[in-house]
Amino acid sequence: MYTGRILSVGMNSDGKPFAAYRVSSRSFPNRQCQGFDTRAAVVPKEGFEKDIYKNTYIAYNSLQIVGDTAIISNGSHTDVIADKIALGMNIKDALAYSLLTMDYEKDDYNTPRIAGVVTSSDKEDEYECFIGIVSDKKLLVEEVPYGEAAFISTYGSQVPDPVDFDAKTSSEAAKFIFDEGTFADYEKPVTSCATVFDGEWTIDVYNP
Repeated sequence: MYTGRILSVGMNSDGKPFAAYRVSSRSFPNRQCQGFDTRAAVVPKEGFEKDIYKNTYIAYNSLQIVGDTAIISNGSHTDVIADKIALGMNIKDALAYSLLTMDYEKDDYNTPRIAGVVTSSDKEDEYECFIGIVSDKKLLVEEVPYGEAAFISTYGSQVPDPVDFDAKTSSEAAKFIFDEGTFADYEKPVTSCATVFDGEWTIDVYNP
């Protein structure tokens, strides 16, 4: 089944906060994730750079770390959410504000924007995790309870669905959302990235 872009946030099977994202694509499969110290970006592969002139939505920062918080999304709203959090806005409002103002993508499919935000705390009263989507039909921002994980996608599961995220490291998480567990059922994976908090946020990518 084709479900489009997918992201997942929450706590993994080890009780560690994580965020993971996968590009699935029928039209622009020649892309990869590049990882840096505090972010990961989706970019065209070498030789396909001109694809960004065909569709301006295909290259963006998909993952950013701001202090103790990880932000993940399927578009340029990653940066907007990160900026609002850096300025002191609370997580839920930053997510809702950014999805509302950026709105769904004005492409041939009215592609929804999806996003997730999770903090690094392992203390229940300090931990926060939210996941959201904006489409041409709705705006939804929902809390992911402490100890749990959820995923959402652009075309398939457009509401947060619970998931058992059985990946312990950032490297394992990037591979897991690409084609393991629940995510093995979804077609046309292209590239993925993830971060897991284990004393610090670490970022990894998976490019088959």
